[in-house]
Amino acid sequence: MSAEENELEAIRRRKLAEIAHQQEAHKAQSEQAAQVEAQRQLVLRSLLTPEARERLGRLKTARPDVAASVEDQLLALYQSGRLRNQVDDETLKRILQNVVPRSRDIKIERR
Repeated sequence: MSAEENELEAIRRRKLAEIAHQQEAHKAQSEQAAQVEAQRQLVLRSLLTPEARERLGRLKTARPDVAASVEDQLLALYQSGRLRNQVDDETLKRILQNVVPRSRDIKIERR
């Protein structure tokens, strides 16, 4: 092998090692994110009654951004110690009324 071929082979090996390292880091990061999400869901499961969990699940399907906001608020209340009892469906409805933006009626007039 010539010097150029040796140099190219060394560059290839370094690049492959770098790619493998990035993939391992990405895999570890995604595993950590999955663990965090599993812990969130476990805490939410203990905080919500079955009816409230079902409502939040339906909301997550229809409006994932609003559901994530409500989950974040519930977890913050739990961590601050302000939630002492399980959140039932009626309480969750009141929380949702405060979180969900009011819809506007749009009227189009033709002239």
